[in-house]
Amino acid sequence: MSRRLTHIVTQDEDGVRVDAVLRHALGLTGSVIRRIKWLDDGILLDGQKTFPNVLVAAGQVLDVAVDDPQRKPNILPAPGPLDVVFEDDHLVVVNKQAGILVHPVVPEQTDTLGNFLLWHYQVTGQRDTLFHPVHRLDRGTTGLLAVAKHPSAQTALKNQLHTEDFRREYLAITVGTPSPLAGTVNAPIAHAPDSPIAHRVDPNGLRAVTHYKTLRAGPLSLVSLLLETGRTHQIRVHLAHIGCPIFGDFLYGTEDPRISRPALHSHALTLRHPVTHAVTTFTQPLPEDMKVLLG
Repeated sequence: MSRRLTHIVTQDEDGVRVDAVLRHALGLTGSVIRRIKWLDDGILLDGQKTFPNVLVAAGQVLDVAVDDPQRKPNILPAPGPLDVVFEDDHLVVVNKQAGILVHPVVPEQTDTLGNFLLWHYQVTGQRDTLFHPVHRLDRGTTGLLAVAKHPSAQTALKNQLHTEDFRREYLAITVGTPSPLAGTVNAPIAHAPDSPIAHRVDPNGLRAVTHYKTLRAGPLSLVSLLLETGRTHQIRVHLAHIGCPIFGDFLYGTEDPRISRPALHSHALTLRHPVTHAVTTFTQPLPEDMKVLLG
């Protein structure tokens, strides 16, 4: 399978270089353009091979390859639990289960979402498709995650992060009730100096903003959260910072035998499709282990 993007040169683009059109009209990065220009069919202009410095004319058709030119050996296909919510030639949205890493931390690891997706691509005839994650979820976090199928789509989606085009809503069960019931936590986050994995609120850290709203108040509260930034462990750190750690969070709260992970779920994901530009919202309800905590 060969994925390609096409664009008809507009009047405003008449006399513009090929690479400029590819950047602005198709969202290709300089690194992608440099890669595909060496392929025999990497960049075609009216069906003929062309190069980035060629000037185009209105009405001409640009046709570019967007697949990875060769498979990288750093992630191996492996079967595993995979819940595909949406899939087309450019994008896949999955509902991640608890306990699964998104990306291998060492080359030989084969029990991550990356491995499972490559296996899925292999058995569905998409052998040239590599793993291009757009964002990540912690091992214990469940829910929606977007993964691109080629570098161009990955770049387009990553450019949407922390904009109105790419919105992530999480649901968390917290210990206690936030006060006020709705608000914004604007507190910079940095690595905790005494831990290899933990982070903390630190005035010298990176900007981190989380908007929250309490949906159900009680000893265990259900809280909706929207991310304005995407720092490591941001929701977990911010909720602990305001005195309402996520239930079951071993790192920023207290473990509890009623759940084997922090009670955090990626509930809704809105994005602009990297090729069609259609805006779509995906949702996934609370998983069972969080439902039972609320009674």
